[in-house]
Amino acid sequence: MTITAAADGSALGNPGPAGWAWYVDDGAWAAGGWPHGTNNQGELMAVIDLLESTADEPDDLRILCDSQYVINAVTKWMPGWKRKGWRKADGSPVQNRDLLERLDAALAGRQYAFEWVRGHAGHELNEAADLRARAVATAFRNGSPIDGGPGWRRSSSAHAGTAAHPEPSSPTLFDDLAEEETDEELVLRQERSLRGPRVLEDVAELGRLLHPDLLEVGRSGRIWGKDDLAQSPVVGGATVTEVVSLDRVSPDAILLVYDTADAEGESVRSSLWVRDDGRWRLRFHQATPAG
Repeated sequence: MTITAAADGSALGNPGPAGWAWYVDDGAWAAGGWPHGTNNQGELMAVIDLLESTADEPDDLRILCDSQYVINAVTKWMPGWKRKGWRKADGSPVQNRDLLERLDAALAGRQYAFEWVRGHAGHELNEAADLRARAVATAFRNGSPIDGGPGWRRSSSAHAGTAAHPEPSSPTLFDDLAEEETDEELVLRQERSLRGPRVLEDVAELGRLLHPDLLEVGRSGRIWGKDDLAQSPVVGGATVTEVVSLDRVSPDAILLVYDTADAEGESVRSSLWVRDDGRWRLRFHQATPAG
């Protein structure tokens, strides 16, 4: 048999008050967190606690996870990190080593499969885990009591099928993470993705990267909003030819200035990305004719 559970993390400010949770059903779930942590730490800890809580169970474990960081760490990066003494390809120390070593130990001898699910897309188990992780982060922020849940209890709904290694869902257009990107690297990659030819293949996913109050000023001076997505001057078409600057103007805001070229000519473009609910979203964009 297979135990199916969702694991998720949440950080208000990233870093900031942080929570983690795993969820099987209303009678089997757990949550915790820290006064100060990151979303990735929460994602890792949710999986660690799930593995440790079910360590005595003979069943396979199917882990539903919306974090490509966790999935890639386990399935791609960790063997290389361990061979290099927990260092990345460039020789720098791997972040969250303590949690990764604990995760590695918890995985030993287990039959498990990670399955990617899209976050905030109505998936019942993922939403339940996210709700509980966010509740812990909010409790730390507000200084209120924390509900840690009942913990692991066997129940009929814990089992779903017998497949030990189902094929994971495809990652989203924007979630194919490089090794532990910095926020600035992530923002630049997302900006390049917005300008790429694939961008309109997944408009729903694209919408998650655009702030609800997005404001854009085109080359002509016309003002655009998020509802003008298909005709937006930031989406598709021009390519990033040169990055002029990439600066963190506040803990939760990064300003990217770059040159582009398209059929209309060369432009200088400015994009302000802000951290909203743990995700970097485009809040303002302006294009100015070069020269």
